[in-house]
Amino acid sequence: MLENVWFVAALWMGLALIASLISIRIGVSVALVEILIGVLAGNFLGVHKTTEWINFLAMLGSGVLTFLAGAEIDPQSLKANIRASLTIGALSFTLPFVGVWMFAQYVLGWGLPQAQIAGIALSTTSVAVVYAVMIEGGLSNTALGKMILAACFITDFGTVLALGVLFADFNIWLLVFVITTAIMLWYMPRWTQFIITRLGATRVSEPEVKFILFVLFFLGGLATTAKSEAVLPAYLIGLVVAGVFLRDKTLVHRMRSIAFAMFTPFYFIKAGLFVSLPALWATVSVVVVLLALKLATKMVGVWPLSRLFRMRVREANYTTLLMATGLTFGTISALFGLQNQIIDQAQYTILVTVVILSAVVPTLIAQQFFQPRERTMIAWGRLYSRVFNGRETVPATHTEE
Repeated sequence: MLENVWFVAALWMGLALIASLISIRIGVSVALVEILIGVLAGNFLGVHKTTEWINFLAMLGSGVLTFLAGAEIDPQSLKANIRASLTIGALSFTLPFVGVWMFAQYVLGWGLPQAQIAGIALSTTSVAVVYAVMIEGGLSNTALGKMILAACFITDFGTVLALGVLFADFNIWLLVFVITTAIMLWYMPRWTQFIITRLGATRVSEPEVKFILFVLFFLGGLATTAKSEAVLPAYLIGLVVAGVFLRDKTLVHRMRSIAFAMFTPFYFIKAGLFVSLPALWATVSVVVVLLALKLATKMVGVWPLSRLFRMRVREANYTTLLMATGLTFGTISALFGLQNQIIDQAQYTILVTVVILSAVVPTLIAQQFFQPRERTMIAWGRLYSRVFNGRETVPATHTEE
């Protein structure tokens, strides 16, 4: 019966619906719940096979999600917080990447490409998790919140760039891909704004959404032809059109609704589907050590810099814990390694389990014990602006009593 494409589609969308209901009920990121639903489906419900169209929708989900992650970065915030975000974000990527890579290669005995995939997967910071925490805590428009989100971009850009560079096949198609992408990045903001202004307003045909999807598909095709990864141009395109998205919230909501309703469930459920619980039980100690290593390297890289930028201990702890979260790019990197036969299922299970735990453990600790206080946000925002920008501002969401 499950050879029927409609029944297969119904099964996967039913799993996505269950994940949404659970997410709403318990207040946990739907992406995390979808991965866990995929784990249960693969280990207890006998859902082991995927079809070509499921693989395509999952791949599309990762690309659109990566695009949206880039589009969530406020260019003005990135520019205003460039000193803190650049240094914190760079070390937040570099130390875990190198630390996990070296540990996987020389302690666990993994081969060079397998160890590099491990380093990339565990170097990430989850923009999705951090953004949700910022919104829920009312910090997204504060100086600290903007700095953390901008630092997340720097970290994840390093992740995407490492994935694209280390596993690229240097050939003529790669040159074509790089040149074409550079041209598209230069013109995308004005093209997108033109389509929105001249054609997009309230039209049922949604030309602006179709234009963005066309660009993502085209550059994704060039990337895969060049033996690179489609998430790299998607992230960069998202970043350059972020200013347009900031002015047109309707377009953001349309793209987000399309992605989370139709595409990303297939990606996250598929990511969980390949996690083998028997393999996990046999390697639980490795999972614990890798999680501890990721948290430790994040702390070494982020916490001292947070203090250097005049954060109090509470805010430095909060920033460090949020920068240690991982989810989307971690699973994208691990799944890339599995699908390209760089890592095996046991290694994939280890990495995805660590990624999932890193989305939960640091977030719970940060929210439970180190949630910043409102007056401290005002004080830190003023201090940061005075010391590093030469001016004094009050975070947009707060006023003095």
